[in-house]
Amino acid sequence: MFTSRKTLCALAVTSALIGAMPVMAQEQGNNEEDKKTKGLERIEVTARKTVESIQEVPVAVTSIGAMELMEKGISVLTEVQQFSPNTTLQTSRGTNSTLTAFIRGVGQQDPLWGYEPGVGIYIDDVYIARPQGAVLDLLDVQRIEILRGPQGTLYGKNTIGGAVKYVTKPMSGGTEFKVQGTVGSYGQRDAKVTGQIPLVEDTLFLGFGYANLNRDGFGEFLVAPAGEDRENYNKDLQAYRLTLEYQPMDDLFMRLSYDRTDDKSNAKGGYRLLPSIVTDAPVPDSVFDSYTSLPTWNEVELEGISLMINWDASDNLSLKYIGSSREGYSPTNIDFDNTPAKVFDVPAFYDDENTSHELQANYQGENYSLVSGLYYYDGESCGHFDAILGILGQSLGAPGLTREVIGCNNSKSWAAYTQASIDITRQLSLTLGARYTDEEKEAWVGNGLIFDNVYPEDGWVDGYDRPGNPGDELVPRVLGTDTDGDGVLDAPKSESWNQFSPRIGLEFQATPDVMLFASYSQGFKSGTFNPRATVNEPAADPEIVDSIEVGMKADLSDTVRTNVTIFSLDHKDRQYIGIVPDPDDPSALNQYLDNVATSTAKGLEAEVTYAASESLTLNMAFGYLNGEIKENNAIPPLLGLANTPEITLNLAADYVLDTDIGSFVFNANYYMRDDYRLFETSDLLTQDQYGIVNMSVTWESLDGKWFGGLHGKNLTNEEYLVGGYDFVGIAEDGSYIPGLGGDLTLIGYYGDPRTVSLTFGYRF
Repeated sequence: MFTSRKTLCALAVTSALIGAMPVMAQEQGNNEEDKKTKGLERIEVTARKTVESIQEVPVAVTSIGAMELMEKGISVLTEVQQFSPNTTLQTSRGTNSTLTAFIRGVGQQDPLWGYEPGVGIYIDDVYIARPQGAVLDLLDVQRIEILRGPQGTLYGKNTIGGAVKYVTKPMSGGTEFKVQGTVGSYGQRDAKVTGQIPLVEDTLFLGFGYANLNRDGFGEFLVAPAGEDRENYNKDLQAYRLTLEYQPMDDLFMRLSYDRTDDKSNAKGGYRLLPSIVTDAPVPDSVFDSYTSLPTWNEVELEGISLMINWDASDNLSLKYIGSSREGYSPTNIDFDNTPAKVFDVPAFYDDENTSHELQANYQGENYSLVSGLYYYDGESCGHFDAILGILGQSLGAPGLTREVIGCNNSKSWAAYTQASIDITRQLSLTLGARYTDEEKEAWVGNGLIFDNVYPEDGWVDGYDRPGNPGDELVPRVLGTDTDGDGVLDAPKSESWNQFSPRIGLEFQATPDVMLFASYSQGFKSGTFNPRATVNEPAADPEIVDSIEVGMKADLSDTVRTNVTIFSLDHKDRQYIGIVPDPDDPSALNQYLDNVATSTAKGLEAEVTYAASESLTLNMAFGYLNGEIKENNAIPPLLGLANTPEITLNLAADYVLDTDIGSFVFNANYYMRDDYRLFETSDLLTQDQYGIVNMSVTWESLDGKWFGGLHGKNLTNEEYLVGGYDFVGIAEDGSYIPGLGGDLTLIGYYGDPRTVSLTFGYRF
């Protein structure tokens, strides 16, 4: 970690940069033909569920528009972490599609069903409940908004760290068509087609998008079962989007959207940081190489439909309905030990579905504005995994050994919210908000030991056994309710909570271009049951985050913009699942979920923009965070925050060159992350400070029809950890002790290596 002297030095440098080093405004156009001009652009966001200038919103928010995404060659959601201070958006372990998200040190590491995220992900205001498939490939996007800090009033549960909003591009009303192809390193070959067609002039429009994204692996499985594809870190994904927009009259608008993603990229193999002591698996030469005893196939299927209806009832009042239904299915093969032997293999299935409904009213009074709404959510999250400890089973004289866990963790909740902005004087305004949430969870878990090597599909025909229809279970239920007193848990266990989440803020418009603000807000993450329960334990209560922010949003001139936020947060009742060893059963996964910790964090975020000329622009995003564990009753004890570097820094420059053959935009950025640990209970998986360099040049023809781009990412080929598994101990003499499975299982997953890609396309 940085020393105090380093921290003070960094803050001093940042202060100097805020005052003296300008940076360019983020490009925010509603269509890709918008050109950059000298001066600060008006950036519109919907952070408060109404369209506002980003400079008028008393919330720490970063907005990255379609033009900027295209110019930088940003193709997946995780890449936008570079441009938002104190933000971690990374691909999780084992797959290419599962998201690990932390903002200001608050998030959720474990993607197992039943665990709730700490950062909310939204597509057009529809909540994405599960991390599987949340590493979204950007298709027909208008902008990405990253809201930092608790958003419990307007967005509700599971936004205690913040929220990430994916806003798709609205239709223009005419006929449009765009096709583009990309080739690049590691056999990258992508194709995207998007467009829109008016079905009834000025009334009914059909939009469509399709993406086929392919790439060979960054590495390979050096050993794998016969006949398996040995590519590691490859990509094989298709995404579809259809949108129907209907505007029968000026004050009524409807949009029906459908999207589907099919990701058949291989399961991701991890890098052994230590050689195996039970089989032939030395440390590979490349961090992208691995070994496995499991099949290498993997699949993520996501599908959703949503309906939005907006009615401008009067000049002052608009009413909106947003409804959605989403499903996800993910069979996966995760080799925890990454050896050719069955040391610790975890094949699994995840099955999720949810529906939501929201009614929203926006009212604009003479000296106040009001956003209010009602929200309902009904979600089911189920799963089944087998922890196969075959080598351990053989040492005990059995054919194999499997710890099998199945179950569902379902949720129903409703909420009512309101937030008002009241003008006290011409310069001073007050924000008051509150949300009341009532939530019920029910869950069941089957957990048992089988002295053989079995897989999730063994004995299952039509998916999962549901509560109330037990059927022939392979393992006994350990969490549930005995409804008839016969000692059998034949129904789910349930618990309910209600939560009041307030927000209060003051905004002072010191000048027409300078706003000062201070706020207190609260958010909560849902209570939940332990999906790995071994006993009939109670549910863990919700987590609570209380946050105080003081900030400034200032356009200091026509070319300089400085947005700064200082914050402090208390993260209470943190849910933590600890592994409790059983000396009589080395295969036991005795994991107990409870509210065992409290942490605090203080920090600063600065985003400075400077439009130096019509051609040259500069950008800086700086984040500083000092986190501390205050209450620590976890077993094993927490050592510090995970996925939370003390300092993040992004420096960028853009240069526009207009020529007789079109407009060229050159850009480069340097992104630095301070050192961080991957797990809160271990220092064995830590990432040292690193920085990556990206450079791009894009071109657009004079008529705006042809376009292209050359993008180089991670040009210095930095190797950096984004995930891992830690099942190893340390003896008093410093030597390693075998963990679960009897091997030295210390595994790392890494971010993308150096890549270069070329994109070319046509639009009309």
